[in-house]
Amino acid sequence: MELDTRLIKRYQQLVRNHTHPNGYLHAGMKATMDTKSSFAQTQALWRFVHNDNISYQELSKPLLENSLQGCREDCTCYGLVMHDWSRLSLTHHNKQDTYAMTHNLDVGYELQSSVLVSDINGSPIATPAQNLVTANGVHSSYQDTPAKQTHLNELTTRIEYLEQQGFDKPLIHIIDREADSAYHMRQWDAHDYKFITRVKAGAYLSYEGKSQRCSQIAGQLNFSYQRQVNYKGKAAKQYIATAKVVLTRSAKPQAIDPATGKRIAPIKGKPLSLLLTVSRIYDDQDKRLATWYLLSNLQETSVKGADISQWYYWRWQIESYFKLLKSAGLQLESWLQQSGDAYFKRLLIASQACTLVWRIMQVSDKQSQEFALFLVRLSGRQMKRSKPITAPAVMAGLFQWLNFTELVNHYPPDKLREFADAASKFV
Repeated sequence: MELDTRLIKRYQQLVRNHTHPNGYLHAGMKATMDTKSSFAQTQALWRFVHNDNISYQELSKPLLENSLQGCREDCTCYGLVMHDWSRLSLTHHNKQDTYAMTHNLDVGYELQSSVLVSDINGSPIATPAQNLVTANGVHSSYQDTPAKQTHLNELTTRIEYLEQQGFDKPLIHIIDREADSAYHMRQWDAHDYKFITRVKAGAYLSYEGKSQRCSQIAGQLNFSYQRQVNYKGKAAKQYIATAKVVLTRSAKPQAIDPATGKRIAPIKGKPLSLLLTVSRIYDDQDKRLATWYLLSNLQETSVKGADISQWYYWRWQIESYFKLLKSAGLQLESWLQQSGDAYFKRLLIASQACTLVWRIMQVSDKQSQEFALFLVRLSGRQMKRSKPITAPAVMAGLFQWLNFTELVNHYPPDKLREFADAASKFV
């Protein structure tokens, strides 16, 4: 159902409130000038996330709309969608639907996210689809009653949803090494879903009629210098080589046959023609620092190995999103909502706050750039000369700016002058 005007205004206020970066020990709501106390803000948030008339789909509509708009305005040929999973470790015990993820002490939820990124400069745009996995089930922004699935089976459902949303440019789905699955790559290609995934050095592919490991294929290729990159905070050099390969190996699903109780036997599939892009990173002394093996079904002549390696390099944006939600910004692992339902609703609100910050950073006109630098200065944070603008700093400055505008609207000029006179006695 559509939200009424009152709830829409409350949603907008909560998004503004979530531009405040929190510390580990104070992850609650902050008071703005239009409310009497932070307790009032906390009550407003509690009522909002526990309102049965507010669905995940309604809260995700602005995120999807921002994604569609961003793809139109901030992408040239493709919309890049970064997919990943992040564990949310929750140490407090006020939630009854947490579960042990990797071991008994690693208790919390799992966040499954997709971040749309510009193919021009790698800037994040919005989060069009997300899930929160709890002990009691899955809370989803795009499914009504989702069931728990393996990562890649769920990802296939998420990709199918995104492909049906009417993006005006083709989407390229970029996933880390967990997607090195012959079964799923064949499945995605059969539906014409474009993908880039990192694969293991020991993965077998057919090259020039012979089945070989990726590392063996790379040893036969001619690498060319591509660009300077930043590797672990230091300048490095990237070299690229490509090869047309064929995926011929059988798929080995990690699933149990319910009839026999045994693992499903390997599944043979049709040979799949792919492009292998090998990226090597070297330091100034020509010491190799890293090697990426990237598989893609992008066979168009307009897409080169240099594009594929660059787009995969921008995958770090989803890691930055998780960091902004966690330690660098909103401290969501310290949120005190007592159920996955309320927690996920608040997360969708916080995601829109992140989208707002990204939008400010993405706009390239002079006025918007000056505003972004002003927000960084207003945040009071020290910045590196090489990186004068960051999302956490813009977020911190934006909250100060929104609070200042509320201050100006809340008090008449005469009252502000009185405060200035009172402050002059001390400062």
